[in-house]
Amino acid sequence: MALLEYKPPQFPYLEFLYRDDDIAVMLKPSGLLSVPGKALEHRDSLQSRLARVLPTTTIVHRLDMATSGIMIVALNKPAHRHISKQFELRQVNKTYYALIKDAPTQISGTIELPLICDWPNRPKQMVDLERGKPAKTHYDLIESYDGYSLVRLKPVTGRSHQLRVHMLSLGHAILGDRLYACAEGIKMANRLCLHASFIEFVHPNTNERLRFESTPDFSFVTKR
Repeated sequence: MALLEYKPPQFPYLEFLYRDDDIAVMLKPSGLLSVPGKALEHRDSLQSRLARVLPTTTIVHRLDMATSGIMIVALNKPAHRHISKQFELRQVNKTYYALIKDAPTQISGTIELPLICDWPNRPKQMVDLERGKPAKTHYDLIESYDGYSLVRLKPVTGRSHQLRVHMLSLGHAILGDRLYACAEGIKMANRLCLHASFIEFVHPNTNERLRFESTPDFSFVTKR
């Protein structure tokens, strides 16, 4: 499955939340790839933009093109190794906010459903109890509105499309999700309503515990 027409936002071109000699913490907009795609028209990405001003930049983790929010990048190899290890050991705390269709029956819960690539329909992912890789997400209902709800999501694992597929498994796809939502859920938002709002990790050089926050802006959602 090819990407939809790629028109990444140009302003702000790069948005820094923090920067020193070892790392930068970026705010990635929805619609921008984390790393370049294979096709020429998909070369614009957070990584390629950073390479123009910080040539040593490497991407430690990714957000889906449609997801907005906080990303950490490394500016040297030791920093990359250090932060990558934190992700590998699940020592990085992450929180996302999303708007989902309707409301879950429980105000909080944990989803543990293994995921695998839906190969004939890639890049879609799917639940596969036999072949899937373990995936775990905690969720909390924050507020319900007419036809949709705000939820807080805390992934324990970091599988591709994990939050999107786990919400779908509850019957509440994320609004604006052109891969997984129903026609009404897509119509309610002109972009995916998923934002990486909080991240906490240890600085690779100072060992200081750092925390960064970004408030999601879902004001573009079509109210019913």
